[in-house]
Amino acid sequence: MKTFECGNCGQITFFENVVCEHCGMPLGYVTEIRAMVAFQPGSDLFWSPVNSALVERYRPCNNYVSQHICNWMVAESDQNAWCRSCRFTEMIPALSIPEHLHLWFLLEAAKRRLIYSLMQIGLPIPDRDRDPARGLSFNFLADYPQERVLTGHQDGVITLNIDEADDVVRERKRKRLDEPYRTLLGHLRHEIGHYYWMLLVENSRWISGYRQWFGDECADYSEAMDAYYKNGARSGWQNNYISEYATMHPWEDWAETWAHYLHIVDALDTAANWRARIGSAQPSSPFPEASAPMTIEAFEAALMRDWMPFTLFLNSMNRSLGQKDSYPFVNPEAVIRKLCFIHEVVLAARLE
Repeated sequence: MKTFECGNCGQITFFENVVCEHCGMPLGYVTEIRAMVAFQPGSDLFWSPVNSALVERYRPCNNYVSQHICNWMVAESDQNAWCRSCRFTEMIPALSIPEHLHLWFLLEAAKRRLIYSLMQIGLPIPDRDRDPARGLSFNFLADYPQERVLTGHQDGVITLNIDEADDVVRERKRKRLDEPYRTLLGHLRHEIGHYYWMLLVENSRWISGYRQWFGDECADYSEAMDAYYKNGARSGWQNNYISEYATMHPWEDWAETWAHYLHIVDALDTAANWRARIGSAQPSSPFPEASAPMTIEAFEAALMRDWMPFTLFLNSMNRSLGQKDSYPFVNPEAVIRKLCFIHEVVLAARLE
């Protein structure tokens, strides 16, 4: 993610800010220029950009106006009351339960980071209005008295149980399932991987390459799931998979690897924008704003030259702060090949 500055005073701001912590000016994220912008609120619903080349006025997303959930802005010419991220949400938990509001806030904040990354990469993100059959939408739901909400993806609809936004509940699940890593953003990146398999790979020219690296998706999913939860991952899985869960079925291998692809792309982009250096090298962004994205060969080189040393630094820094490793994974050669295949699919999707 790029670094942002307040247009009024030049102070560094963060993606989640709604006001500048230095000068107090209201801030909002404008998708058209992918930047945080300082605004002067008007007497009506519309705010005027401060020290910006933007000529149009903007209004805060309806989810900010009604619940202070969002910090993205909507152009005056846009007839939609919701921002580019919030309009993908179709269902939310009942806000009559007080704790649901905070959990929904955390879900939307993670989703905005996801949508930001997809826009930065340049992937198609059709909504249900543009593509009723395959458009993307999100349902954020709580368990019912007699029915548990299962997190997953089906036909473009990503459903998340809101308890994944509860740190205590999520950590309890992580320990029970013996997972080294479980985050809200990680969940979204995994489930969006299923979506892009449907959108970009299924019934496409990529299916043979997918089967070469990930396996035959026609294998019975229910049987594979039962076998995985009964027997666990196969011996030696670390040589070919990014995680134990990836061994369950080719669909899950793709989704797990896709999630790590987004981890890597966003982390390298952040490091590049902060001009971080590991030794004598400065990591490069796979999708820089001012130039063409990395070729497949350049991306593979970046994984070895930039990503591997950077993860060592991240994990060492976390341990210095008394935290667990931020990236507790190893990328064997087979996973590098899978990540490069995903990058190839993504590059092609940008051009179509």
